[in-house]
Amino acid sequence: MNIHYKNTNIKFTQKVYEPAEDSFLLAETALSIIKNSENILEVGCGSGIICAVIKKNTHAKIMGIDINPYAAECTRDNGVEAIRGDLLNSIRGKFDIIIFNPPYLPTDDSERTIGWINIALDGGTNGRKIIDRFLEDAGSNLVDNGKILMLVSSLTGIEEVESKMKSLGFQIEERNTERFNFEQLVVIVATKARK
Repeated sequence: MNIHYKNTNIKFTQKVYEPAEDSFLLAETALSIIKNSENILEVGCGSGIICAVIKKNTHAKIMGIDINPYAAECTRDNGVEAIRGDLLNSIRGKFDIIIFNPPYLPTDDSERTIGWINIALDGGTNGRKIIDRFLEDAGSNLVDNGKILMLVSSLTGIEEVESKMKSLGFQIEERNTERFNFEQLVVIVATKARK
């Protein structure tokens, strides 16, 4: 399957998260913030749509990481360096921007399915299980004044995520918001304070 978006052709398969409204909202926000020379990491790169759009439309250096081996392969097939890994566990070094469209759907045991798509969607019972793990480690992989661009849903609890970010010393800004039938999506820009 293919999508053409922002001068970029993206290929994807059924074993990776299909680009949707959240992907496009996060890509738009990233393009509005990138100044062209940043070193960027996308965590949970999925099909590679955001990485590929950034690579095609900026001069930033971008790479991706995903726990799903098919997603890392798909991102590479879309022309972007990607590795397989669990959140930031396999990452060394610091980045100017870390982008994350996390699994944010609140999911209880009866709703879980087997397979890679469940991992892309399942945010735990409150929707913040993966988000909280990511935020605990993200600061150590950012340069001073580095930014996290993260998409969050009202189903997950936007205020709760922002509160967690603030407790970890990030300054936050809601950058882009879109409302859909059953949820509101917001891209939060969290800036690491200079030490």
